[in-house]
Amino acid sequence: MNTTSEDEILYCGDPQQAGALAALLEGYGLELILHPPGAALPGSWWGEPEAGIVGLQVHVRPDTPVHSALHEAGHTLCMDPARRATLHTNAGGDDLEECAVCYLQILLADALPGVGRERLMRDMDAWGYSFRLGSTAAWFHEDADDARRFLQRHGLIDAGDRLTGRARGD
Repeated sequence: MNTTSEDEILYCGDPQQAGALAALLEGYGLELILHPPGAALPGSWWGEPEAGIVGLQVHVRPDTPVHSALHEAGHTLCMDPARRATLHTNAGGDDLEECAVCYLQILLADALPGVGRERLMRDMDAWGYSFRLGSTAAWFHEDADDARRFLQRHGLIDAGDRLTGRARGD
């Protein structure tokens, strides 16, 4: 049951979230760029306040949802090095890679204090992510084997679903 409203979603403007998110991304060689309120976000596919990606930078503002920042970081990590080298706005990829990105963003949430996978999945539902089983949690627990295998095959997670700290192709 979704108990998180769009007003209660975790945002990057929370100083604890911004610092933890920056540290998490730095561990993967990514840089979090926090823009001021109302600023245009370079590389935002959906437009502000959604996060943007340009090269190895993830662009956010205080009103960018944490799930959006993790999603765009996930795109950067899941793509092959050739696409990553020219990345600007459009992550490209196929449906399987998109599923892997969603799965990875959920796992990455466990590394953020006060977030965790269950909270992130509620935020994703409140924001409007759509999965054929009706909720992010149902998809994650019952229908994401292909995404998990993608992440394992490309070295982003191990057999126990633990993050390896590597991007695809590293």
